[in-house]
Amino acid sequence: MGGEVIDIEGDPKAQSTRAHCASRATTFQLVSNPHRIDRVMYRAPCATAGSNVRSIGVDRIAHLVKDTRDRDFIQTSPDGMEVNHLKTIAHLGGATLDNEENYLIKKLLTGGLGILAVENQARI
Repeated sequence: MGGEVIDIEGDPKAQSTRAHCASRATTFQLVSNPHRIDRVMYRAPCATAGSNVRSIGVDRIAHLVKDTRDRDFIQTSPDGMEVNHLKTIAHLGGATLDNEENYLIKKLLTGGLGILAVENQARI
């Protein structure tokens, strides 16, 4: 209907829930809630909650990540062992991410960028 999501249903053949899954309602809220944030929000370091929160573009995030990685990337440990890691960026994934998304995020952030602190909310 005009590209608008009107309902999200479970799979009636699913053995675990028989389509009576509570997450179905919350998943619908992910796409239909008028209060959903649909842009990247940024709060400056040491700012108080609610102050100085503003919308920024994805390219600004990319520049911040690159600048931080260029500045803080560690290739070798003090004893000369190759480590290739970054301790000054962390990632906490949301519980709405599925296994495939978490796998790709972990590969990109650990293998691609060297970030050590990669976690998922579902495991906490």
